[in-house]
Amino acid sequence: MRIDWRAILGPALTAVTALAAFLIDRLVVAVPNPAPLFVCIVALASSVSGITSGLVSAVIAVAASALFFLDHRALPGYDVSDVARMLLLAATAAGTALITGLLRQKWIDAFAADQEHNATAARLAAALDQVDIGIVLLDADTRAEFINRAFRDYFALSDAQAESKPPFIALMYHGRDTGAWELPEDELGAFIAERTEKMRAGDSTPINIKLADGEVLRFACTALPDGGRMLSYTPVTDLVRHTDDPAKADEYRAQRAGRQRFSARLLRAAE
Repeated sequence: MRIDWRAILGPALTAVTALAAFLIDRLVVAVPNPAPLFVCIVALASSVSGITSGLVSAVIAVAASALFFLDHRALPGYDVSDVARMLLLAATAAGTALITGLLRQKWIDAFAADQEHNATAARLAAALDQVDIGIVLLDADTRAEFINRAFRDYFALSDAQAESKPPFIALMYHGRDTGAWELPEDELGAFIAERTEKMRAGDSTPINIKLADGEVLRFACTALPDGGRMLSYTPVTDLVRHTDDPAKADEYRAQRAGRQRFSARLLRAAE
């Protein structure tokens, strides 16, 4: 049978302390009543193993203190002041055991709830990494708290960059610097300013964003109750590209080629 050492720690420590106090008082030097020390041990017992262990320790502490009082009286029995002190010690020890035990249980419940919340968040993050929709969660200060795998792939965002919690504006500048968008360079500044302003305003109107590699993403912004934002980038290439004007095909291809050359220069510079 397995012994729960945590459950017996408090009662055992209380008994050992009482015995040591008796022996030292009888054989070595007079010892004051160890009742305050007993209360500390009761608190320790409740914090380690719960209310039951604390109450058992409290009973042992009260009994040991009663014997200690009796041993120090010139006449047998107890007077009114002794009884009052014993009642006060019993109330203090029992109250300490209950309060500490309840706080311990509350802490355990909070820890379990936090663990469950973290596990749920981890499962949700893993699930969002499996979809082809880019997802970015921004806090109230517009810093990215979560960026899923699809967004990282669409915009060539490294894991280190994504996990550094970059602000939204930094993500926009990253897209500009890597040539992610199918836009003329002289329109990028206005595009970034417009997207940033509408994101801060919580504008939920979806727009299509054309990437330099030919992909088309439908961008939507959702305002969250805590002041944050959820940004989604849904691939809609097959639904949108067939509406492109065939007469501008050469222009589109030239823009994409320019972006690819720009990205290649960046990669060579990084190397």
